[in-house]
Amino acid sequence: MVMEHDLDKVILTEEQIAKRVKELGEIITKDYKGKNLFVIGILRGASVFMSDLIREIKLPLEIDFMAVSSYGVSTKSSGVVRIAKDLDSTIGDKDVLVVEDIVDTGLTLKYIVENLQSRKPASVKICTLLDKPSRRVTDVEVAYNGFTIPDEFVVGYGLDYGEIYRNLPYIGVLKPEIYTK
Repeated sequence: MVMEHDLDKVILTEEQIAKRVKELGEIITKDYKGKNLFVIGILRGASVFMSDLIREIKLPLEIDFMAVSSYGVSTKSSGVVRIAKDLDSTIGDKDVLVVEDIVDTGLTLKYIVENLQSRKPASVKICTLLDKPSRRVTDVEVAYNGFTIPDEFVVGYGLDYGEIYRNLPYIGVLKPEIYTK
């Protein structure tokens, strides 16, 4: 693939990701047994992760999606969160699990969680594939974390730069010359 030439290195292989997604699914299945699970994927980045994750959760569940933006085509969060697509369903009295691709500054997720909590769910927890705690500027509690990664610009497995690279089956570090043009 031409896109592979844009990467410095692969930090998480397809196999590593699949193993961890299965583990997360098992933990979530145990934690939500007997609960009214409602999974919300944050578009577009979390769509690949969420698709694999819900197949590993062995419980009845509902799904919906939100689309939010705080990046645009930049590599840094603007801190201004905009809801581009809201939920189609109500979440009152449901146990909500927000599925995100990556937690960086925490600003977007803090906004999403506060917004969802105002709708009176039974609970709201976060599941992320990737966590970059070194970039955090606000506190967000991540209940389920796939991998903690260093402060590098990563793409693949749903994560993009300029809407490209989402279809890579692994996660790699994008060469700086690609996003500093």
